[in-house]
Amino acid sequence: MHGHLTIKTHIFLTGATGYIGGSVLVSLLKHPLSDSFRISILVRDATKASQFRLMGIHALVGSYSDLQLLQDSAADADLADADDEDAAKAILRGLKDRYEKTGKVPSLIHTVSVLVDNAQGMSATKTIYSDLNIDQLESLPITQPHRSVDVTIELISSKGYVKTYIVLPSTIYGLAIGSLVDAGLQNAHSQQIPRLVQVSLDRGRAGMVGQGKNIWPNVHIHDVVDLYVLIIDNIIPHKSDTHSHAPRAKTPLPELAHGPSGFYFGENGEHELHDVGLAIGKVMVSLGKSKESAPTSFTEEEIKKYFPNGTSLGTNSRCRADRGRAIGWKPKKTTKDMLASIRYEFKH
Repeated sequence: MHGHLTIKTHIFLTGATGYIGGSVLVSLLKHPLSDSFRISILVRDATKASQFRLMGIHALVGSYSDLQLLQDSAADADLADADDEDAAKAILRGLKDRYEKTGKVPSLIHTVSVLVDNAQGMSATKTIYSDLNIDQLESLPITQPHRSVDVTIELISSKGYVKTYIVLPSTIYGLAIGSLVDAGLQNAHSQQIPRLVQVSLDRGRAGMVGQGKNIWPNVHIHDVVDLYVLIIDNIIPHKSDTHSHAPRAKTPLPELAHGPSGFYFGENGEHELHDVGLAIGKVMVSLGKSKESAPTSFTEEEIKKYFPNGTSLGTNSRCRADRGRAIGWKPKKTTKDMLASIRYEFKH
């Protein structure tokens, strides 16, 4: 149907209705080599699955708890993507089945966040992690969020039947756009900043944890999608420097780092959380939602009310995306763009 000489690459993507996963899917659908992709996704809603099928995407109805379905789907995939721990483990089992069946080594791209502390907004940390400094990353305690699955993925990757790539995006911002958002199939908003906007509106004034002195990196959704696509371009066997739309190095690495070295941060600048609160406050004043722009600290009662399961908004998470840049990733949007984008998170 797409030319008998084309090598088909089967991509199994979870989270297709989500902010990141949906944006990656849209990019893959527009990819110059999209005719060579066979894309399968996992969707909870049967109605949405039908809509995806009309777009030529093989949609399975299920959730992250359907581990056998995930395993079976991965067993038929050359490349899988996951952002849930149990899902990732099930997919890894399937990719092992794939390797044993075909003798070809499949790949897994896993999305995770592991860098947090307990600053509670009262201080910044001087520790900055580089994704080229593997010894530094290996020193992260197992108590860090999702660190246990990283260790599991690294261990499995070392056995040689799957190549793993771990992407660690930071505070992602910007509205997702494209065919999936237009069709009502994809969430267009990130989590951290929109949640802070929602809470600030509810309390009538911009808020922050502690004094907001903690620091987080940031990256625009389009830039982080470029990172995912760049990694995929380096994985697929028929990649072409002349056809790929994603930025890449003039002299690509012989093989993209994977396994224990396969960490890829997503960041292009960083911010103090106080500055995010202040930007929210300024928009609230302009909309007549608050009389003061300066953010105030959440009380203990507010923390319990708005963040009953805890929040990372008072933590530090500092990193540098050195590995992505080394292979040609060129993010464009900066912290200034992040602060300017906050006004678009308000629904007028």
